Amino acid sequence: MNSDTHAAPESVAPAPVVMPVAATIARRVSCRAYQTRPVAEARLNQILEAARLAPSACNQQPWRLAVVREAELRRRIVEKGFLPGLKMPWALVAPVHIVFGMERSFVTHRLAPAISGVNYPWVDLGIAGEHLVLAATELGLGTCWIGWIKPRVIARLVGWPRSIRPVVVIPVGYPVETESAPLPATRRKPLAELVRWL
Repeated sequence: MNSDTHAAPESVAPAPVVMPVAATIARRVSCRAYQTRPVAEARLNQILEAARLAPSACNQQPWRLAVVREAELRRRIVEKGFLPGLKMPWALVAPVHIVFGMERSFVTHRLAPAISGVNYPWVDLGIAGEHLVLAATELGLGTCWIGWIKPRVIARLVGWPRSIRPVVVIPVGYPVETESAPLPATRRKPLAELVRWL
């Protein structure tokens, strides 16, 4: 009998986990040294899908993403769209820039924060962005959050309407340091300084 005719459905065999979640979180660092090697569109779609699946206040999903692969546009983002004072030439080397933008709804993002004091879209973008960078880490890609930007300039560069406000640029690419490199020493504060048990 041909075994191919009785192959188990895909739902029976889940995709193997490349890296446990805890290991992915521990390995995620701000990458500031990239290879020029391009990132396959399939991998970009994987990390974009991770961002898409993020939760958000009232399921408004305020994030909008621009995937910038064209070298000249990436150069203009770095040279024209970043604020002065912090030189980031390494961002030019990363083969992809993902611009995260925010599109607010009136009720959830303007009225509700006025009542609660919580600015929900910023929380939502943080969750979606971290989904993306952790998915990238799992695939062996480096990322770095860059919030030192000129939102209006970047919006113009990526062709967004005034309703979408750029919030952060995340370079994506293969790091110069390989995945087999030792984990970097953490400079995070100990839990005892951050957590109050009640």
